[in-house]
Amino acid sequence: MSPAKTERSSERAAVDPRWAWSAFEPDAERPWNLARAGHLYRRAAFGAGWSRLEQALADGPRRAIDRLLHPDADVAAFDRTYDDYEITGADSAEGLRAWWLRRMIESPHPLAEKMTLFWHGHFAISNHRVNSGALMQRHVALLRSHALGRYDALLSAVSRDPATLLGLDGEANRKSMPNANYARGLMGSYALGLGNFSETDVREAARAFTGWFVLRNELRFVAREHDDGPKTVLGRQGNFDGQDVVEIILEQPAAPRLVTRKLYRRLISETEEPGDALIEPLAESFARDYDVGNLVETILRSNLFFSPWAYRRRVKSPIEFALGIVKGLEGLVPTAALGQDLAELGQNLLHAPTVNGWIGATHWINQATTLGRSNLAWALLSGAKPYGDGLNPLETARKHGRGDAEAARRFLVDLFVDGDLPADAFDALVAADARAGSLEQQLRRFAHRVVTLPEFQLS
Repeated sequence: MSPAKTERSSERAAVDPRWAWSAFEPDAERPWNLARAGHLYRRAAFGAGWSRLEQALADGPRRAIDRLLHPDADVAAFDRTYDDYEITGADSAEGLRAWWLRRMIESPHPLAEKMTLFWHGHFAISNHRVNSGALMQRHVALLRSHALGRYDALLSAVSRDPATLLGLDGEANRKSMPNANYARGLMGSYALGLGNFSETDVREAARAFTGWFVLRNELRFVAREHDDGPKTVLGRQGNFDGQDVVEIILEQPAAPRLVTRKLYRRLISETEEPGDALIEPLAESFARDYDVGNLVETILRSNLFFSPWAYRRRVKSPIEFALGIVKGLEGLVPTAALGQDLAELGQNLLHAPTVNGWIGATHWINQATTLGRSNLAWALLSGAKPYGDGLNPLETARKHGRGDAEAARRFLVDLFVDGDLPADAFDALVAADARAGSLEQQLRRFAHRVVTLPEFQLS
């Protein structure tokens, strides 16, 4: 049974910040069950196979979250291998995109990869402007290295990242003509949000960043082009450089709130904006050290995360939709083809559509994308080209001891929608699948029907 069906009595408590951010402890009314384990892996990873879900159920929430935060596997060795692949594939953005998708599927640290994708949307640097697979590879590697680290360090690093500067048309910043593009992006999109700074602050901050240029795809500092005069930024006066500006920005109360609200939207709910009282405890804690890992951990362990206000309160992005199928069926597919199909559904990795990234939410779903998702799901599940037989619902069911038709169908419902489907809806799916064909063919069609249910579109 889903959290939404078992926690109606908690509705008033959920708005209390003390309750909301306290650690979830299972009890008779709020048991640790398949719905909550599946929810955890949809939000903190890209879905999970049945073995991982069984392990999470046996572990309980504390240990399951521990494994996501601190995997048992040798993550460093995996990263070294994939870093080499991605550097080799960085001759083109399409090659890098394929390797990144492969990394998302195979990573032993899916939470870090999910957060890398989060930061990719936050900074929203597109290769349309950068025009260099190698620079985009370095940019994504930078995001990954700080994905669960400190936000102040991440913000300082992107301020010296050639791809970021090129992506914002800030690659040349002269003393005689300060380029305000990066300063405006830093304040408006990355750290403070509109309404929390003035145009004068932007111009003065741009002066602090003068002297930096991207030349032949490398960042260079030209001392004679740096404005070393006094500047006034957000009420502070001094002979500031770019690092000083980053530190001043992070002293503003709006800075921790912006990131906290974005993570709330990603990990809790995108259906309604949280009130200031709910966000403030997280923002205050985050402002002390800007430790992203601690902030993410607090959210994942919270009562609110495992409440009806989080369960299925986000629309899956195309990547989450497709990788949820791939991860669930424990297979591999050609990711070059997948990258192109996902681009056609509106999520083209390395090509953020605007400086604010992807809008997401209900913008992912319309008549065209619903049909596109169905077509992509069938392409993944049919056993035909371009994806071949990398995903086989019958083989996966048999691997986990569900070899007969009835057990295999119920297994797929458990795997993909937490078993959270009324009996009549299950019967309707079975009846719709009553055409002739081998059991393998029947289960491919049945799996397709399950992953095109509204419930599977939600995270």
